[in-house]
Amino acid sequence: MTTTLIDTLLDVRNLKMHFPIRRGLRKAVVGHVRAVDGVSFTIHRGETLGLVGESGCGKTTVGRCIVRAYQPTAGEIRYHEAGDLTDNVEKQRVHARHAATTDAASHGKLIDFAKLSQHDLRAYRREIQMIFQDPYSSLNPRMTVLDIVSEPLVIHTRKSPKQLKNEVADLLRTVGLRPEHMNRYPNAFSGGQRQRIGIARALALRPRLIVCDEPVSALDVSVQAQVVNLLQDLQAKFGLTYLFIAHDLSVVQHISSRVAVMYLGKIVEVAGSRELYSKPLHPYTEALLSAVPSTDPDMKRERIVLTGDVPNPANPPPGCAFHTRCPYAKPICQQETPAWRELDGGHGVACHFAEELSLRGVH
Repeated sequence: MTTTLIDTLLDVRNLKMHFPIRRGLRKAVVGHVRAVDGVSFTIHRGETLGLVGESGCGKTTVGRCIVRAYQPTAGEIRYHEAGDLTDNVEKQRVHARHAATTDAASHGKLIDFAKLSQHDLRAYRREIQMIFQDPYSSLNPRMTVLDIVSEPLVIHTRKSPKQLKNEVADLLRTVGLRPEHMNRYPNAFSGGQRQRIGIARALALRPRLIVCDEPVSALDVSVQAQVVNLLQDLQAKFGLTYLFIAHDLSVVQHISSRVAVMYLGKIVEVAGSRELYSKPLHPYTEALLSAVPSTDPDMKRERIVLTGDVPNPANPPPGCAFHTRCPYAKPICQQETPAWRELDGGHGVACHFAEELSLRGVH
């Protein structure tokens, strides 16, 4: 499937985030943890891209690099703006300083977030927001709901106190909460309600892209479904685009248009949700899918238990990073890093034997 520029909102190219390892009294750098090591993917406008993998694979770090909570070590985060920017003086100045290129297909501009300073990023903060994993630690316990949800509006707009209160009331209604509770503190709410407050805060500036960092993993199963359904309703209502980071593949299957699978700082497979779940091409994806619970009580699915431990990201193995745990590994897997290639229907994979293996999916 060919993706045109007009379909693309974010284009991540060879993104790297290496954290230094320091030792000794002088805190000398003796190595690096390669949390993200050459990740590339695109996010299309209006879609939900699921990003899955084991804990520690680097998926949260990818999300934080996109919103620039981290300064990437290398790579590009190319953001496709929409429409004419003649009325936005602040963005025009950023484009002049960074020589932004023209996106002829969407009549907008391309800007690389990875190269912007914190000052220049201010012009784009309202367009990309984040929903955090833990609804308890992500809300300031000393602030009321009114203060929490209105904080982005206070920073980026010049609304009066009355306008702020009215807007917060509308946002709370939108996420299924009662406006009369806006003067309460976070400890008066359940986990699901707190996550709705976090969603309202992310919506306050009407962003185009929201990075959802495992937004339901800390919630009860029944509440998870409610929050996922809310996110889908908001996407339809406001035309939102999501990067949905999770380790629960059953949730990802329900909400995602496409799915990217990460292992040890690299993306090993990307495909449409239905294609990836029914016909995985990478052995790691097959192992992850084998852990998805079946809705049919009569169906017995054989769980694939991977042997060994996840390699150290500070010293990854040569060749294919997954070869130390892969049941299909051959000598070439230890020697050569598999090249990324796209097969039929835009199904991308990095495996030497993707065309030869017959892997089990979720039917």
